[in-house]
Amino acid sequence: MRTGEPLPSVGDVLAALATGLWHWDTATGLVTVDAEAARLLGLPPERTTLTESQTRARLHPQDWNEITGVVPLAVDEGTLAEVRIRIMDGRGRVVRVVRSRSKPSFDPDRRSYELIGTLQEVTEPVPGTAAARNAVTGDWRRSREAFLLDAGRALAEARSTAEVLRVAGGLSMPGFSPDGLVLFGVEGDWLTIIGHHGHQPGDVRPFSDMPLAADYPAAEVVRTGRAVYLSSPEQYEARYPGTWALVRPFGRHSWAFLPLTVAGRTMGAWMAAFTYPVAFTPDERAVLATVARMLAQALSRAGAAESERELTEGLQRSMLPSLGPEIPGMRVAARYIPTGGGLQVGGDWYDMIPLPSGRFALVVGDVQGHDVRAAGLMGQLRIALRAYASEGHRPDAVLSRASRFLHGITHDSRDEHLSDLRFATCVYVEADPATGMLEIARAGHPDPAIRMADGTVMMRPTAGGLPLGVDPDADYPTTGFALEPGETMMLCTDGLIETGGHDLESGWRRLRKVLEDHQGDVETLADALVQAVHGPSSHHTTGPLADRREDDIALVLLCRPGQGCGCDDTATVRTKVRRTLLSVAQDEPERIAEARQHLRELLHDWLSAEQIDSAVLLVSEMVTNVLVHTDTDALLLAEVTGDACGRRLRVEVTDAGDDLPHKRRPGELASSGRGLMLIELLADAWGVDPRGEGKSIWFELYEPDGSEGVSGGVSEGLERRSGGTALDDPAAASGGPS
Repeated sequence: MRTGEPLPSVGDVLAALATGLWHWDTATGLVTVDAEAARLLGLPPERTTLTESQTRARLHPQDWNEITGVVPLAVDEGTLAEVRIRIMDGRGRVVRVVRSRSKPSFDPDRRSYELIGTLQEVTEPVPGTAAARNAVTGDWRRSREAFLLDAGRALAEARSTAEVLRVAGGLSMPGFSPDGLVLFGVEGDWLTIIGHHGHQPGDVRPFSDMPLAADYPAAEVVRTGRAVYLSSPEQYEARYPGTWALVRPFGRHSWAFLPLTVAGRTMGAWMAAFTYPVAFTPDERAVLATVARMLAQALSRAGAAESERELTEGLQRSMLPSLGPEIPGMRVAARYIPTGGGLQVGGDWYDMIPLPSGRFALVVGDVQGHDVRAAGLMGQLRIALRAYASEGHRPDAVLSRASRFLHGITHDSRDEHLSDLRFATCVYVEADPATGMLEIARAGHPDPAIRMADGTVMMRPTAGGLPLGVDPDADYPTTGFALEPGETMMLCTDGLIETGGHDLESGWRRLRKVLEDHQGDVETLADALVQAVHGPSSHHTTGPLADRREDDIALVLLCRPGQGCGCDDTATVRTKVRRTLLSVAQDEPERIAEARQHLRELLHDWLSAEQIDSAVLLVSEMVTNVLVHTDTDALLLAEVTGDACGRRLRVEVTDAGDDLPHKRRPGELASSGRGLMLIELLADAWGVDPRGEGKSIWFELYEPDGSEGVSGGVSEGLERRSGGTALDDPAAASGGPS
């Protein structure tokens, strides 16, 4: 070009520099290229428009993904998007490498990107050479160190052989990445395949179960512990003619076989195969050898972890019972979830024991600790409990004997190093399938919870004693009550309640919501309770186990079939009777507070708060009078019947005393004698019924309709006078609590 002549056009300049132009609009999904860009893409040298899928077919998949990742970043940073792209032919081979530089922009209205850029061929040699490495990485040594750090971190986190294979298959070595990997192991005198990557199923079958004496590079590596590098097919065929016929169909050009060595022992071999020639320079060999050592360590750890998991699962299966055949009239579901870490065994357990009387016993317990010692004590204690129960002892005797047994094996060791002072909590339930009657003895364990037929959930206070093993002479009183049709009892260890940073109160609220909202049978309810604590399950022992664990969990659900136990729809269930039974012994005056709380929980959805206060006041008065004026125990029965509105509460307190209550006219300063007066004022109906032995006094409250307000409480009751409507016996009518 002479001085003074006009400048050539941009297109002419770019063509002279062998640089093509391209335009990509992600909104339309079209890519327009000029003649030079088309040539670089392997198309006829003419201007053309391609779809995204047509363009993507010309590029290496990894490079296309890199483009889509670089573009948003360049827009955010206001910089050029520069990517090195490998152009592929129709047979999947790299024909050239080009550099793309573009200035992307983002259209917020169309939510799309638009790019105008250039394509220029890179003059470096084919992949696998030193020049190619320098062009791709910029700084070979620095890139190698970064790669090894990333690879070491990823392999250190692998917890199974499958994860090690996945990480190995994703390794992108700086400047030379293999497209085929095989990990070989050793069993006796045979070479086995642990796993492979980059091969179709069945491709590696000829190399499995190959004798170590075979003329094959991996076998030689295992025999000698030294790596084998083969830079060309000719070298492979000359050195290993016996197996070349098996290798030739894969179309590879270079191979590296390295020993997998741990603690001086060669445990296998690693093969990395390349589709292009690799010279295996000292730097490349150093990288491959380092990766091989990391792979060997990762496989060793993964194998140990898998063996440990197999041992753990076998130990769990041997210690935990199956629930056995179904029990007529009852349904049982159980879950055991061990804590994380270590052998994943601990001291929690459950059991179901057939009894000589035709009944059966349910046991849930927790030995202190989360280690092998706790698991061993748990196994011994479970066997002892089964033995005592099978002899026909009552629940209190079973726990007393078990406590002496645990105290003996943890306190009586003559070797102070073997002495391990541990205790255990436990709840033991003897159930009669025919009647639903339960007898419960408890040793420092959480109380059972009852889900009633209408979905109401209540903690069921039961008498209890010290944890097992603390005092060999401890007593364990029993509590009896009936499991009504449609009701479900939950027994669990504190791990189910407290896991996830919860205390007993907040953890119980979480479980209560699951119990109240659930619809279905006991098996799905057990899964829902576990998932509420740990999230989706991933493993089964007798039910799902979870991956994230903080404390051992043992869970048992006992359901008496009926509405509310996964048999009927919710609409029908809501009309069922809600009933609870509680005994208060003469030496248990503190249980009067439990009775008040129990009644409040029973009336948790009652419309009138004042009526709830009235009912609680009357129950406290009636039970207290039994303890004060008789020498017998009080039995409290409370039930709610009717539909969601206009329900009836009936409370009955029974004792074995012969004297009927009678009204009194207490003086102004008297401290007692107003019991029947309160019942007469506050109850909608009341009465006293003589029994063959003893008597019962009862009252009823009728829930107001929602449209009528919430009257009928303590304050209103004291302003009105209501006679007992069900006192047909004049003698009874004149009596009452004093």
